Amino acid sequence: MTSLDIIGTFSIMGSNQDANENWYKGKLDLSLDQNNRIIAKWTINASQEQFGTGFFKNNILVIQFNYKDIEDKTHKGIVVYKCLNKNILEGFWSEERGNPNYLGIENCFRITKTILN
Repeated sequence: MTSLDIIGTFSIMGSNQDANENWYKGKLDLSLDQNNRIIAKWTINASQEQFGTGFFKNNILVIQFNYKDIEDKTHKGIVVYKCLNKNILEGFWSEERGNPNYLGIENCFRITKTILN
């Protein structure tokens, strides 16, 4: 696979970096910049936006991300996805203010448009 193979929109389901396994869902959009680096935008639970940049090699996607909370504090972290194929990404993540005893998890499934007759 190449970075072009994973560009697109994915439905996501994940759990936060804590003991409570608080689940979330949302959408991940992946695109490329002019230097072929990955640009990521997450929309979590239809309201929170997160942004990141990263790289793809050997079917591994690594993205540094950031977002602002409701108090306007910036949170930063990193997510690593194993690209099982171009339609399924299996990942884990950690952010600097998260519980260091846990990793968040996130699975992504490509959204395809189907035309019905």
